[in-house]
Amino acid sequence: MDDKLSIRVNVADRYYPLRVERDDEERIRKAARLINEKVLQYKQRYNDKDVQDFLAMAALQYVIKALEVENSHDAAPVFEAVSLLDQKLENILAEE
Repeated sequence: MDDKLSIRVNVADRYYPLRVERDDEERIRKAARLINEKVLQYKQRYNDKDVQDFLAMAALQYVIKALEVENSHDAAPVFEAVSLLDQKLENILAEE
C-alpha cells in the first residue's frame, strides 16, 4: 500500500504540489507556515525588497538555527558521563 499523500503547500504565495509520507504532512505544512511567517516579517520591515530576498534571508536564518542545534547535540559529554558511571559500577561490583 502506498502511504504517500498528495498535498499542495503555499510558500511565499506560490503553491507547490508534493507527494509526502502521511507521517510527514504536518511537519511539512508547519515548515511552510514558518517560512511564510518569516517572509511576512521581512516584507513588513523592508518594503523595497523582492520576495526572493525575503526567501533567501528566511532560508539563511533557518539554516543557521539548524546548524546551531546540530552543534549543540554533541554526544561526547553524554558518552563521557556514561563511561564514568560504567567504571564506577565495575568498581563497586569488583569490591563485592
